[in-house]
Amino acid sequence: MRAGGTTGERIVKAVRSVLDPRIYVHGLKLLHYFNYTHVSQRSKVDMGEKVAFAPNVSIVNGERVRIGDRAHIGARCHLWAGNSVGRIDIGEDALFGPEVFITASNYGTEPGQVIMHQPKIERDVRIGRDVWLGARVMVMPGVTIGDGCVVAAGAVVTKDLPPGAIAAGVPARIVGSRDGDPTRSRQAGAMVHG
Repeated sequence: MRAGGTTGERIVKAVRSVLDPRIYVHGLKLLHYFNYTHVSQRSKVDMGEKVAFAPNVSIVNGERVRIGDRAHIGARCHLWAGNSVGRIDIGEDALFGPEVFITASNYGTEPGQVIMHQPKIERDVRIGRDVWLGARVMVMPGVTIGDGCVVAAGAVVTKDLPPGAIAAGVPARIVGSRDGDPTRSRQAGAMVHG
């Protein structure tokens, strides 16, 4: 006997699977989710010309998101603007790897109150032009990433990065400069982390 049962048993399982109404309910949930996190939100985004935008990018509060000309937003990226004031501004020619997460909103952490009932802390996020954010980079509220920066995969950016910086780690630290000048790299690192 083959793994998974006889041919007849496998056919019966397949038919039951196709006839299970939970599949169709779940499919409707996925369609609804895709509509409210992508389709309806994308039309609210202030999007420049020739933007490459993966079909599974998730957007929250698209009316507070601006994407510059020729930017490329990769697969499964999340752009989470604030509910009332926190904006996300992405410069021209920015390149986002897959699963980049940018948020302009965060919960407070005051004691004595459940986290999800805390007032939101919203601060604008600015990503400069010609910035490359590697796969799974996270950018936190209030951060400005200067023009020409490169942020390594998996980094969590919690503080501003000056133009041309190369940053990596959790939290992100400056590890180099795109102009190759090690003096500038050390000076920029002292400015951000000093």
